[in-house]
Amino acid sequence: MTTTGDHTDTRVQVLGKDDDLNARLDAELTAFNQRATGADDEADLSVRITSPDGELVAGLTGWSWGSCAGINMVWVRADRRGEGWGGRLLRAAEEEARRRGCTEISVASFSFQAPEFYRRHGYLDTGRREGIPGGHVDHHFWKSLVTDSAAAVRLVALVELPAAAVEAAQRYEDTVLALLPRHGGRVERRLRTGDGRTEVHVIRFDTRAGYDAFLVDPERAALRAALGATAPSTRVLEVQEV
Repeated sequence: MTTTGDHTDTRVQVLGKDDDLNARLDAELTAFNQRATGADDEADLSVRITSPDGELVAGLTGWSWGSCAGINMVWVRADRRGEGWGGRLLRAAEEEARRRGCTEISVASFSFQAPEFYRRHGYLDTGRREGIPGGHVDHHFWKSLVTDSAAAVRLVALVELPAAAVEAAQRYEDTVLALLPRHGGRVERRLRTGDGRTEVHVIRFDTRAGYDAFLVDPERAALRAALGATAPSTRVLEVQEV
C-alpha cells in the first residue's frame, strides 16, 4: 500500500518483509546506540548441538553488548526434549557471555514455551506483557552472571511524600534511587500517583548484604537527615514472584 502525506514528494509505503530496510535500520540504530552508550562491541552469539551423524539436536541464538547479553531463540528437537539439552545450551551461552565480559543476561518466553525452565535455571521475572494471541503472556527474565540469583532480594516500597515538600521529596527519591547500583540494586519499576504524593518502587538487590549496605549508606543517611521532618515515609515489603 502506498499513501501520500502532506509533502507531495514523499511516500509512505506499508509492505511486508523488507531486507533492505531492515539492514538500513539496523545499521542506523546500531550507530546511534553506540554513540549514546560508548559500547561498540555488539556481537552475535550462538550455540549449536549436533548428533554424531551431524543432525541438529538443539540450538540457541543471542547477542552480547558491553556488559549485557541476551538470548533470542532456544530450540530443542521434539524427540530429544527432556534430556537436558536446554540446560546445556544455557550454560554454554552464559559461559561465553562471561568470557566476553558480560555481567548479566536476559531472555523472553511466551507462557506456552518455557518460563518455568528459565526460572529453574536462576532467571528472575522482570516483567510481563499480556495480550499474546490465544490469551497467553510474554514473560521477561533477567539473570546475573556474577552473583547467585537465588540470593536476590526483591522489594516493593510504598513511599508517601509530604504535602508540604513534594518536589523536594521527589528529588530525594531521584538521588537515593541512583545510589542503588553501588550496592547491587536496581529499580525495576517506579510508579507515581497523579498528585505526585505517593510512589511505588519495585527494587531488586543481587544479595541481602547489598540491601543491608544500602540501608546504612552514609550518603543516603545524610540526604535523609537534611530533609528532617519533611522526609518521605516508606513501607517496604519483601516479595516473590507467584
